[in-house]
Amino acid sequence: MAPVTAAGDPSTPPPGEEMYALVERLYPLCRSITGDGVRATLDIIGEYIPLQVREVPTGTRVLDWTVPQEWNIRDAYIADSAGNRVVDFAASSLHVLGYSVPVSRTMPLAELRAHLHTLPDHPSWVPYRTSYYKPEWGFCLSQETLDAMPDGDYEVCVDSTLADGHLTYAEHVVPGQVSDEVIVSCHVCHPSLANDNLAGIAVATFLARALAERTPHYTYRFLFAPGTIGAITWLARNAERVDRVRHGLVLACAGDPGRLTYKRSRRGDAEIDRVMRHVLAASERPHQVTEFTPYGYDERQFCSPGFDLGVGSLSRTPYAGYPEYHTSADNLDFVSPEAMADTLAVCREAFAVLDRNRRYVNLSPYGEPQLGRRGLYDALGGRSDTKQAQMAMLWVLSLSDGEHSLLDVAERSGLPFETVAAAADALHGAALIKA
Repeated sequence: MAPVTAAGDPSTPPPGEEMYALVERLYPLCRSITGDGVRATLDIIGEYIPLQVREVPTGTRVLDWTVPQEWNIRDAYIADSAGNRVVDFAASSLHVLGYSVPVSRTMPLAELRAHLHTLPDHPSWVPYRTSYYKPEWGFCLSQETLDAMPDGDYEVCVDSTLADGHLTYAEHVVPGQVSDEVIVSCHVCHPSLANDNLAGIAVATFLARALAERTPHYTYRFLFAPGTIGAITWLARNAERVDRVRHGLVLACAGDPGRLTYKRSRRGDAEIDRVMRHVLAASERPHQVTEFTPYGYDERQFCSPGFDLGVGSLSRTPYAGYPEYHTSADNLDFVSPEAMADTLAVCREAFAVLDRNRRYVNLSPYGEPQLGRRGLYDALGGRSDTKQAQMAMLWVLSLSDGEHSLLDVAERSGLPFETVAAAADALHGAALIKA
C-alpha cells in the first residue's frame, strides 16, 4: 500500500496530481466487464488502499442476470497486403470491439466494412464500442484511417478468448462508529477512457484514504466493479444486508472541466440528495442538480424499486453530455488534477455533513435554558462569529425536537452547517440536548 503522507508536507504532491498519476497508470490497460484487465486494475488500486477482491464464477445467477463468460485478449489487428498494421490493438485498447470473439481471416475491404466502427462527425477520433451479450467481432478506428484504406484484401486477427471464468470486483471498507453504511461505487470496466471512468476510480481511491485518516460515524464501503453486471452481482450477493445501507454515491466522469452535476436518487428526497444539494449550494461552485432517471450509471441498480436505496450520482459533465464521451478524445489531456481535486473536495465536504447530521432532543424545552451559567456564552468569547454561533445555539435548541436534523437547522436558519454542528456539540457537552 502506498504510504499516506501528512497533509501540508511540502514533499507531498497535491492530491490532484496524485490522482492524475493514478489515472496515467491505469489508462493503458484493456478493461472490460470481466478478465485480466480488471484484475490488473484492482492490483494497482490495491497499492493505494487494501482491497477485498471477489471472484464470481461464470454461470452464477445474479438477480435476473447470469455472470457471463470471461473475456481476455492478447492481440488484434488489421493488416494490409504488405503486412502493415493499419489498425493495431497494441496502440490502443479502444481499437477492438469489446468482447470480440476470436477471428483470423483474410477478406476484402467491402466485406470488412460491416465490422468497422467510426465517428464520421469526428474523423480523427476512435469510438468505444462493445458487444457484451451478443457474439460479434469488430474494430473501432478513426474515419480518417478508414478513408485512407484502399480497396483490397486485409488480414484480420482478434486473438481473444471467451471461456468460463469469473466476474471480478473489489471492496474496500473504512470502519465507522456504527455499522450503518455509506456505499461509494465506481466502474472498473472501461478501457482507455480517462474521464469515464478512471477519474472516478481515482477520486474514490483517494476519498477512501481521506476517510481513513479519522474514524467516521458511518462505515464506508467502496465498490470497484464493472458497470451494470457488477452492481447487480453485488446486490444479489448482499441482498440480506442492504438494509444497512443508509446512503450512497456513484462516482463517474469526475475529472473533466465541466461544472459539477449531482443526480438525485430515485426517492428524490433521500438524505444524500439534501446533503449534496446543500453542500454544492453553500460552496458557491458552478453546479447543477438533476432529477433521477432510470438510465445512467449504477445508481439505477441501487435505486431499483426492490432495493430503493438512497443512492445518488456525482459527476462533472454527465455521461454522454460531452462530445469526447466514449471516444479516444476522452484521454489524459481531457482530465486535469484540478478538476479531480475539486470533485474530491466536494465529496469530503458532503460526507463531513452526512457524518454529523443528527437529530437531537432538547432536554430543557420549557423556556430558553440559561446558557451563561453553563459557560456557553463565555466559550464563544473572542470568536469572530460570536453572534452567529449564539444564534446557532438558539436555533439548535429551538428545533431539537427529535424530528429536525442539523441540516434542517442549517437550511431553516441560513447558518453554515459547520457552525450549527459546533453549536450542537457545545450544547450536547452541556447536557442540554441528546441524540
